[in-house]
This record gives sequence, structure tokens and C-alpha cells, in this order.
Amino acid sequence: MAQDDIKDLFIIGGGINGCGIARDAAGRGLSVTLAEMNDLASATSSASTKLFHGGLRYLEYFEVRLVREALIERETLLRAMPHISWPMRFVLPYHKDMRFEGSTPTSRILNTVMPWMKGRRPAWLIRLGLLMYDNLGGRKILPGTKTVDLTSGPEGAPLVEKFEKAYEYSDCWIEDSRLVVLNARDAEARGARIMTRTKVVSAEAEDDHWKITTEHGGDTQEHRAKMLVNAGGPWVGDIIHEKVHINATEGVRLVRGSHIVTKRLFDHDKCYFFQGTDGRIIFAIPYETDFTLIGTTDAEHHDPYEKPSCTDVERDYLLDFASQYFKQPVAQDDIVWTYSGVRPLYNDGAKSATAATRDYVLKVNEQAGPPMLNVFGGKITTYRKLAEHALEKIVPFFGQSDAPWTAGVALPGGDFPVGDVDRLIAELKDAYPFLTDFWARRLVKAYGTEAATMLDDAKDEADLGQAFGATLTESEIKWLMTREYARRAEDVVWRRSKLGLRLSEAEIKVLDDWMAGHQDLAAA
Repeated sequence: MAQDDIKDLFIIGGGINGCGIARDAAGRGLSVTLAEMNDLASATSSASTKLFHGGLRYLEYFEVRLVREALIERETLLRAMPHISWPMRFVLPYHKDMRFEGSTPTSRILNTVMPWMKGRRPAWLIRLGLLMYDNLGGRKILPGTKTVDLTSGPEGAPLVEKFEKAYEYSDCWIEDSRLVVLNARDAEARGARIMTRTKVVSAEAEDDHWKITTEHGGDTQEHRAKMLVNAGGPWVGDIIHEKVHINATEGVRLVRGSHIVTKRLFDHDKCYFFQGTDGRIIFAIPYETDFTLIGTTDAEHHDPYEKPSCTDVERDYLLDFASQYFKQPVAQDDIVWTYSGVRPLYNDGAKSATAATRDYVLKVNEQAGPPMLNVFGGKITTYRKLAEHALEKIVPFFGQSDAPWTAGVALPGGDFPVGDVDRLIAELKDAYPFLTDFWARRLVKAYGTEAATMLDDAKDEADLGQAFGATLTESEIKWLMTREYARRAEDVVWRRSKLGLRLSEAEIKVLDDWMAGHQDLAAA
């Protein structure tokens, strides 16, 4: 085979880690092919709690490096994607009976030196944690912590009366699956080849490179690359042992996180951070204008090929947990949707799923001859730093390479200042007067400065072609199929957007049929 036909990297996995590495590597001049067996972000990367956050509770596990890196990243990422990410204030109600999760190092220390607290989490400790949270990451955009009087402010109105005080701090929201797609788009623009619905059947060493066999639509194809990157998420162990057939001692611990989405439970735009009687925490987050997102759980999940779903036990746990805080108990009838994802955590031998490390581990394996990089764990907030650290391990195999470059570099549509979303919305409405407020806001928060490019020279709604409901039109579907790898209705209504919350099953079926009849757009 000609040397020109051998790529530098072949990446397995189209989640945030795989697409983040592909973007960084392509931007440094490496030739990259990426294969994802389903749609981009079809597993863990579209099923997160959708936060760019440092992980306040990780401080109790002394994961200071991870928290610091994530806190620094929040503002770096905000600058690069102000359309799909934005600041959010978090309200942490306090009561003297709040307890630790029993297995944290902090709880064990305090139970030893302050046994009279009987596992309760004191206010001074929360305030100390928030002081660290405010200062570890060197904030420049996000405001710091303050105390909130719940007896008089809107934050306390929906809560039970025993909560009189809260702490309010900053973190950020992120449209997780759009983040993955935009990284893939930018990687492709820089020369990477992105293949969706393409399953890796096998990978074997051949001389000084890898021969990778893939399957797409019943057809097989061979690829060659100097280095293999295993960013398979929940399937990382399966790829090591069943696709590549090498021995590796490292492994993942699969932890299922389930969420429920309810009708809107409160009127303000702040998120709640709730602490449970078992020491765990959940969030209650304003979601998609008319809804509230509640999650997450931590449950062991043993088979990556078993599709995760919110069990009745997890659903009831979240309902009971939230109902300890809200005056109006949250009932099963309030739920409009549930979703679950499997977090592939590095198996560090922790006793519980909650205690397992959220840090990432990168291991190079050269048993077969050519190198293979295995990616274990990670969290969405630190995906860019994970990619940089992955390139630190990749670059030595290729000699000279460009320096790290992704910090603050805008993703497609994100080339405008943080805080200018409202200005963009107003400008879009001026240019396209037929847009409703909801429609214009949705487009800007999905496509940023590219919203006007997608609408092109439309003078009215009819110019956008067939209407599928909930402001979704033919023009947008064509954009998603030609530029964002969408192939089926579910790709559009549950990953490129969350319009599945607003469309009926019949409307989604019409969309799916339309897309099935226009697959030629995917090759355009």
C-alpha cells in the first residue's frame, strides 16, 4: 500500500472524546479518520446532565486537580461556543441536617475528628468548598458565590419552608450533543474524515501500521493508520479485547446516570443543587424553556450493549429526592421524558459507583507493534484538555507537530462575544420578521452566527420548504443532513435539538419518512 494511503490516526468512537481528539489532531496537521458505529453523540455524550462545571462535590473526594482543570475550562469553553453554552447560577439550599455521602474521604475525616456531627455536613464546610470553587479556576466572566435569603426571594418560593438560606454560585450549561457535532464539523473542515454509522469490525497490526476493517450498510472497507485511538466510551474494553485482541490490565466501570424531564416546576432561570438524606446530590435545572431537568443517579451498568434506560427505581428515587425540596411534590404524571447514559469511568477499585473517579486516564499500548491509545473516563467539561493530553501522547510517534491551538478557538457559529446572544436574536428577527421569539432564540442557541446562513434569503416561512412542526422546516433538515451528519429523525429531534419534547409521534414519523427519501443529501 502506498504510504499516502496510510493515515496518521484512526479514531474509534464519535463521542466528545473522539471528536475532540480528531479536531485537535487535524488542526495540528495530522491525517485523521474517525468511525462511529451509530450517530455522533448517540450514547454517553448526549445523555449528560448538560453542564460545564467543576464538580463541586468532587472536592469531598480530594479530586482537586480535576476540579481545578474543569473550573479553568468553563470560561475557555464559553468563549469558544457562546451559542451552545451559557452561564447559569446554582442555588444550594442549606439545612443543618444535611449529610455526607458516607464513603467520601472528607466525611471519614470529619466523622473521626467531629463525631458529634454524626455525618452531618456543616455550613462552614460548604462555604469553604465554595470559596475554593470560586478561586481554584481564576474566574474572569462568572460571578462568585453569595448567600440567598429563601424566605423573601423568588428562589425560595417553590421550596418547602424549612429551607431559609441558600448559597448561590456559578457554573455553565452546555448543549452536549451539539458540542460533539460541532467538534466533528470543525475536524472535518481541517481535513479529518468523519464516518458515522460505520462499525469497526476488527483492527490488526500489519507491519508498522494498523489495518482496520469497517462495515457500513452491509459493505466492508479497509483502512490503514499508523496509530489507533480507542475513544469507544462504554465500549473501550470491548474494543481492546474483542476488536483488537490485546491484553490490557486497565478497564472501565460502567455507571448509569438517569434523568427525568418534567413540566416546568419553577419560574426563575436558576438551577437548584439539592443534597439528599443519603449524602448524594441532584440538580433541578430549567430546561428547553417549558421544562425542568432532574438528575442524576449513579447505578452500576454491566453490559455496554444493553441500552440504558431510567428504571422505575431510579425514577422514583429522583421523584422522592426532588419532592423533599419542592412544596408541590413532583409526581410521576409530571414526567414528560426520561433518558439515561452510561459513564465509562476508569476502574480505580472504588467501593461504590458514586465514589469512582471522574478523572480520565490515557494509556498507550504497543503490544501489537504499532501504537494504540486507549481513553478511559473523562467528563464533558474537560474534553478539550483530554484531547490536548491525548495529543501529548500521540505527537511523539510523529515527530514535529504544531503546538496546542484549541483554547478559545470558536466552534462553527460561535464567533461572537460571550453575552451577545440577545443581540444576535434581535438581529435575526430584524432580518427575518416572520420568525417568532421562540424560533429565533432556538436557532441562535443552536447555530449562532450560522443561523442566518441557514435561512439564506427566505422572505417568509414558505420559503423554508415543508414544515414539520415546532418551527422545524425543510431548510433546517437539509442543513442538518448535508453539514451535521443527521440521517434519521431521532438524530434531529433528540440530539441536534430537543424538539422531540414538542413534536408528536406522527410528526416525527413524517420527518423520518422525509429523511429516508432524501438520503442523497447525505452524500452531497
